[in-house]
Amino acid sequence: MFSLQRREFLKTSAALGATVALPWAALARKVKKPLFDISLAQWSLHKAFFAKKLDPADFAKIAKTDYGILAVEYVNQFYTDKKKDDEYLKDLKKRADDQGVTSVLIMCDREGDLGDADEKKRQTAVDNHVRWIEWAKHLGCHSIRVNAKSTGTYDEQMERAADGLRKLSVIGDTHGINVIVENHGGLSSNGEWLAATIKKADHKRCGTLPDFGNFNLGDGKEYDRYKGVQELMPFAKGVSAKSHDFDDKGDETHTDYRKMMKIVLAAGYGGYVGVEYEGSKIGEPEGIKATKKLLEVVRAEMGR
Repeated sequence: MFSLQRREFLKTSAALGATVALPWAALARKVKKPLFDISLAQWSLHKAFFAKKLDPADFAKIAKTDYGILAVEYVNQFYTDKKKDDEYLKDLKKRADDQGVTSVLIMCDREGDLGDADEKKRQTAVDNHVRWIEWAKHLGCHSIRVNAKSTGTYDEQMERAADGLRKLSVIGDTHGINVIVENHGGLSSNGEWLAATIKKADHKRCGTLPDFGNFNLGDGKEYDRYKGVQELMPFAKGVSAKSHDFDDKGDETHTDYRKMMKIVLAAGYGGYVGVEYEGSKIGEPEGIKATKKLLEVVRAEMGR
């Protein structure tokens, strides 16, 4: 008698459990990945970090606690004196892990010109970047962002930059790390030139980090930012949503984010889009929040 009642109870419980589980299973199937995720570029707080108002070691915690952002993009300039400090690097990773924050990439500057006309100096620049590849590997980043600075004619700069990028990408590949180039002044702000340079480098680890706002060619000339991003997106392994100023509707006044994000998504990109506020009319915290909100609004308008 007891065994029969127990069997019936178990059957009923199992059936009830299955019934309750069904809606959740259906819901799980309907949950879609966001069109893109949002990360925070450390440069957005460069004034505070340079003024030592914030500690670079706390970057992951700051991103999560102050801005609700769970992915970060480091800037090597804030860690120059810690470059060879393994214990500091381990602690930086632990801090990010403890916060549940993803380390996306490291932006690298002041390590020499990868397109230097002097072959020995070009190789030195390559060598100088290797330690940041090691940092990226340890932190769990997918890339280091570098510059394609060079001198000479249009074609000479392409040849030299492609050579340096290829050599560094070969090293990056041994660590599973990408070497990505941002449009960042000079010929690198010419989308056509940079896209051709990446093609010439001809390595699977070599790509781009299209920036919405860095298309200043110098001498008062500006490359069309929408054309530039469109040219760079086929090679993109990251995207930098540069912002400066906002109107009373919350839109960035220099870049049409809706138009720009359509270009980004049309290229099939679905990775992180980094908040990189660089304005001065409002504070860094306010600029970060405004940029994040705008990206969230645009994402919602586009579907999810």
